[in-house]
Amino acid sequence: MTVMSIRDRGMKKWQFAFGHPELIKGQRDLWRDQERIAKPIVDVYELEEFDSRIAYAMEYNLAVIITIWLDGFTSEIKGRVHYVDPISNELRIEGEDGLFQRISFEDVVGVVVVD
Repeated sequence: MTVMSIRDRGMKKWQFAFGHPELIKGQRDLWRDQERIAKPIVDVYELEEFDSRIAYAMEYNLAVIITIWLDGFTSEIKGRVHYVDPISNELRIEGEDGLFQRISFEDVVGVVVVD
């Protein structure tokens, strides 16, 4: 009776999986999708509070930190409120670098006035 030895190819058997960029991109997309959060529900009272904070910051030229929700992720924008456009429902924020950003009212989930 002869004994057959097991011939393992080592890491070569895994090179196929890591050699295809589509598989790596798919895995990264899967990990990114797992980190997404649902859009926070903002009620009418919070919207009124956001409006009063924005009006206060505009009146006294104070900086604000606005938390926005885009595509499952939240981010913060710090700057001064330059203009509130009621027609297009946008805020125009002058960032710390001097550039202007437009933010939709629907994307705002938090406003903090920085003294």
